[in-house]
Amino acid sequence: MTGSLEAKILSTQELLTRHGRPREGRLVFTNGCFDLLHRGHVEYLEQAKSLGDLLVVGLNTDDSVRRLKGSGRPLVDEGDRARVLAALTSIDAVTVFDEDTPLELIAHLLPDVLVKGGDYVVEDIVGREAVEAAGGTVTVMPFVGNYSTSALLKRLKEDM
Repeated sequence: MTGSLEAKILSTQELLTRHGRPREGRLVFTNGCFDLLHRGHVEYLEQAKSLGDLLVVGLNTDDSVRRLKGSGRPLVDEGDRARVLAALTSIDAVTVFDEDTPLELIAHLLPDVLVKGGDYVVEDIVGREAVEAAGGTVTVMPFVGNYSTSALLKRLKEDM
């Protein structure tokens, strides 16, 4: 089982070689920090996968997460976060990126469907123009329940 998980964690070049254009099937892409994986993440990723044949997740590196979320994050290092994501059956590939946004990755991969969570507005989604120009679609998935890593961390601090 271990080997199959690592086989789903790809460098950007491996990702583009295996799943770049031209490709068969509909590729769905999403990205995030996925620091503390919770039910909201899992259901979001399952819904994203339902929009196509393959789901690729772009995962922020530890340095990128620190720049975005602050010095106390991530709680889980990128290797462990990638491995946990790779264990989900809804995910076909995980790739790690160090930039603050996945714009360059999206512009090279050109997914058929670009998905983000309910806290985004379509017009503000990074990579939207490139995906739409290539004939793809951009989708905002509604939030699943009241789950968030920040809320979990706040609750943990209050309980201490």
